[in-house]
Amino acid sequence: MTRASATAKLNLALVVGPVRADGKHEVTTVMQRLALADRVELNPGDGLTVEGFAEDTLVRAALTALALEAGVRPRWRARISKRIPVASGLGGGSSDAATALRLANAMLDEPLPEHRLHELARTLGADVPFFLTSGPQLGEEEGGALTPLELPQDYFVLLVLPRGAAKRSTAAVYDDFDRRDGGDGYDARRAALLETISALARPRDLGALPPNDLVSSPLADELRALGALRADVSGAGPTVYGLFQHRQPADAARQRLRSRGRTWLTAPAWYG
Repeated sequence: MTRASATAKLNLALVVGPVRADGKHEVTTVMQRLALADRVELNPGDGLTVEGFAEDTLVRAALTALALEAGVRPRWRARISKRIPVASGLGGGSSDAATALRLANAMLDEPLPEHRLHELARTLGADVPFFLTSGPQLGEEEGGALTPLELPQDYFVLLVLPRGAAKRSTAAVYDDFDRRDGGDGYDARRAALLETISALARPRDLGALPPNDLVSSPLADELRALGALRADVSGAGPTVYGLFQHRQPADAARQRLRSRGRTWLTAPAWYG
């Protein structure tokens, strides 16, 4: 039996461009792991079964793809213990898939080399390769081309999943973005983001990162009013996050916002 944490992630910045020739949008994003995590357990099996989370599709797809790539039968029994809220913009499904890939690959008689595992992960979803890496990453192209970043890690993260908020499909969010010509000016916004990243040294510097291009929330304004050094929506939403340099104002903000939805207080993580 093998098991590992499957961490959540934040998009600390998300700059989106026009549609590429392959039908995907050009993206430049800053991704940070969180201590909030699911748990994935993997055992040898007679076939392929995934337990613990009836809505899973990504772990099953990941293990099927790995078996095909490695030329073996998919003989694993996976169990997912969920803590990351589902369809929240925190990458839980992608993290579960990447963690299952890593565990299953290590169980193979001839494991795939790292670069092939990353290529396989990229076919499963733009966020999946990120969860095979350690530390913050700059995601480019469709989000799956990764470059390690040195970012401050000493802060607290308050997550708020607004009560009654329904996760819109990512496709619908991008359709809205296209209808308002959101991709215009992408090159300039991307250049500004890269310049900002180069100057990030202390937690308070994270406040200079640009707002999420896809979605926004009035809760971000409330979090900033409560002392967050940065607040925004993660990914395509609906989770809103606030970054706090100290624990006390983070706890106080959590108390103030408990009536607004589910809340979690967590912190950056380096690896799963």
